[in-house]
Amino acid sequence: MQHLAKPFLVSAALCVATLLPAHAEMDVARLKAAIEASVEADYPRLDALYKDIHAHPELAFEEVKTAARLAAEMRALGFDVTEKVGKTGLVAIYKNGDGPTIMVRTELDALPMEEKTGLAYASRDKTIWNGVEKFVAHSCGHDIHMASWVGTAKTLVGLKDQWQGTLMFIAQPAEETGSGAKAMLADGLFTRFKKPDFAFALHDGAFAYGTINYRVGIGSSNSDSLFVRFRGRGGHGAAPQATIDPVMIAARFIVDVQSVISREKDPTEFGVVSIGAIHGGTAENIIPDEVLVAGTIRTFKPEVRAKMLTGIERTAKAVAAMSDAPAPDIKITEGAKAVMNDPGVVATAEKVLKAAFGDKLRPSPPSTPSEDFSEFINAGVPSMFFHIGVYEPERVAAARDGSGPQLPANHSPLFAPVSKPTIETGIEAMTLAVLSAFDQHARGK
Repeated sequence: MQHLAKPFLVSAALCVATLLPAHAEMDVARLKAAIEASVEADYPRLDALYKDIHAHPELAFEEVKTAARLAAEMRALGFDVTEKVGKTGLVAIYKNGDGPTIMVRTELDALPMEEKTGLAYASRDKTIWNGVEKFVAHSCGHDIHMASWVGTAKTLVGLKDQWQGTLMFIAQPAEETGSGAKAMLADGLFTRFKKPDFAFALHDGAFAYGTINYRVGIGSSNSDSLFVRFRGRGGHGAAPQATIDPVMIAARFIVDVQSVISREKDPTEFGVVSIGAIHGGTAENIIPDEVLVAGTIRTFKPEVRAKMLTGIERTAKAVAAMSDAPAPDIKITEGAKAVMNDPGVVATAEKVLKAAFGDKLRPSPPSTPSEDFSEFINAGVPSMFFHIGVYEPERVAAARDGSGPQLPANHSPLFAPVSKPTIETGIEAMTLAVLSAFDQHARGK
């Protein structure tokens, strides 16, 4: 990773102690204006940080340079930084008198895929992943999150006369594998450091920039990884009668398993099983001995998850038995749990964000991807997880009404957020959400 010559310095523009007298009603409009002015002045540095991180991504638990870069930025702001928490994670603490501890999380990791955006700062980095050289790209937008995270920290330090308590900014590894939050907790995140009273996180998505989506309750899906190894008897492709064809068994499973969704699960409940990888065979005229099928299972509710897992396993065994093949090896690995947004935390932030963003703050359905921020929530931290848009509103409108092309979503090789308004919205929304929690506590509500 390339490094900028100088970390961020705290701007005097945010030393605005007159904006929020102690325990007075938050003057959201004036706070938002001050935040916007500061972010605008500092944006060249944020932009350089974002583009550097974007161009030099790192995979789960390999985010050494990325974490070091963020640690340097946070130390320059006056945070006490502890590195290598949960292998490559970091914890940055800023104490500012008595009050609650509020955690803000970003992710560090990228994806094993090639970026095809054509951006001047596009990633061309490669690494070894599962024994194979792969491109690496920030196609989920974690680079946007990191730039917003640093900008939010800087903004809150500049507004330190407006709140009392402790900021706990964490940079979490391995969100994409669903293992980073668990690793940080196992390494003493809430024992070596004070357990936070509240927590916030954000994620970007393929909707209009300047827009914030949020909800109370279920915010994301439960995830499970599926691996099924079908075994057969290999042989010549011209003599299939002498074989037990695992390719055909796997193909039958890929089709038949969807009946678990369409015929066994309640159609009013969310549940998805998607097969993302099939590995088997070496040549067109050889029927292989085995085929590996890998996929993902997503649900919102535990009872739906249980029904789906039972049906998927039964289907895998049944398609093998139909061909008189050995029973398959089935491995279902539990991943992230559903994010549950706390009603109280959301209500407090909603009031302030509504005053700041008006109708651009919108309640939304649960997000079907999964998110291991849920591990911190399940450890007993009331939290809010919200989403920010990344694309021009006119392009989003055109895609919606069919007059323009569909826009690339997260995990697409073409995913290319419009960085400046997206990062600005992330900083403004997160800063105001954190201030709302400090303010609510100060009022004793």
